[in-house]
Amino acid sequence: MDPSFLNLATQFKLRLEKALEVPLTLCQLDGFLQIISAKLTSEILLYPHNKPVRYQTTKPCIHIDEDQLISKFDLIIRRIVSKAKNDKRVYARNTVVARIDKKTSLQFLVEHHLQTALPGKYRYGLYERGELVAVAIFSGGRRMLDREEDYRSFELLRFCNKSGLNVIGGLSKLIKAFRHDFSPGDIMTFTDRDWSQHSSLEKIGFVAKEITAPINFWIAGTTRYAYRNTAELNTLREQFPSGFPKENMGSIKMILYIK
Repeated sequence: MDPSFLNLATQFKLRLEKALEVPLTLCQLDGFLQIISAKLTSEILLYPHNKPVRYQTTKPCIHIDEDQLISKFDLIIRRIVSKAKNDKRVYARNTVVARIDKKTSLQFLVEHHLQTALPGKYRYGLYERGELVAVAIFSGGRRMLDREEDYRSFELLRFCNKSGLNVIGGLSKLIKAFRHDFSPGDIMTFTDRDWSQHSSLEKIGFVAKEITAPINFWIAGTTRYAYRNTAELNTLREQFPSGFPKENMGSIKMILYIK
């Protein structure tokens, strides 16, 4: 295994150990690394550049690639800590919901969300004492051919709390405001199976519809380019010959039926 990856993983383990205040064990398995602890509810699996596919297991796991560690080291630490420990709690009833502009939403997502920041079409935020503590980004409405003429399906593209905060009831309040403004027939979203193999959205009424296939990526530096077929892969190989392939665990498609 590449020494630079081992060093990065060791630094990650030490930082995480300090943040969680629990002992962690770093193990080398078949081409990847595992971080475990009796105090963690999920194992953490770390994949070097040359390990393109995920390890298949029925245990709860968090899957992290080397390029993600390099580009979002601190954010990954904060997210794991927030899953394992009680964040500072903010209650949605003590917040104010408001529409926010593209610049504000993108800046917030870059700072606090692991995935690519998306502008979406409709953007909502929760403010506590003037501070933005959560955002939800929605798509435009899509006409569904098997539904009534006025039925529209929207996608929740991103939801994000500020790092270190758990806004209790935050997503529900944001969705309520969106429903008031646009009367959606349903709201659809995808949850990342690299981070959780079961979705907590069921607690607020979303229904799991399917598990989508893994997404294939060509990694160039710390930039990820999704591809759907061999032709697209070959184009990426030509553009970024030093890159390498990866695939994630796919997603869970969730739908909140409203009408």
